[in-house]
Amino acid sequence: MKIVQIAGYLGSGKTTLIIALSKKLAGLGMKIAILVNDVGAVPVDGTVMQEYGLTVKDIGGGCICCQVAGSLMKTLETLATTIGPDLVIIEPTGIAVPDAISQTVRLMARKLPVEMGHTIVLFDTSRAAKLLTYDTLKRLVSLQIRDATIIGLSKSDLVTVKEVEEASKSVREINQKAEIVRISTVTGEGLSSLVGRIQGVHAMS
Repeated sequence: MKIVQIAGYLGSGKTTLIIALSKKLAGLGMKIAILVNDVGAVPVDGTVMQEYGLTVKDIGGGCICCQVAGSLMKTLETLATTIGPDLVIIEPTGIAVPDAISQTVRLMARKLPVEMGHTIVLFDTSRAAKLLTYDTLKRLVSLQIRDATIIGLSKSDLVTVKEVEEASKSVREINQKAEIVRISTVTGEGLSSLVGRIQGVHAMS
């Protein structure tokens, strides 16, 4: 069971991206579980049910959303031993630091067949200046970006090419190692690229 997390500050487009990616991955034959704090907040119609002690929302196409029950570790253990998805996509809260989740998964890997995949952190290009201007906000966003293996420049359809390039330069100063991908769930830019990387292969966007 591979674990991928898609993080980023509030309003960066996490949920919309996760649903788009999940349906693409499920279409390739993968069994997908999305782990969120509140399934009711997921803007997709689906039957909500109680299964294996989890609150589960079936959003169709081979994808389910599961609500964190108790601790993250307990919820992942339940998923691994009951539903057994190929991939779990975790959506942390907008103020979470991704490394804490990565550490939990690494601890679990000692006793369960789980593998930590990519940590994708979204950076909202339409609010780039604001996110990196205010000290407290900048500190949190910078911590999130530092933990990324892939930085997604989200909402690229809302800004100019120059603004995307400036955003790319700003996040590169914070994280020199992560891959940077332009993303738009409106135009589809970057989605195929992310699907390939989540699967463990490279794909053209």
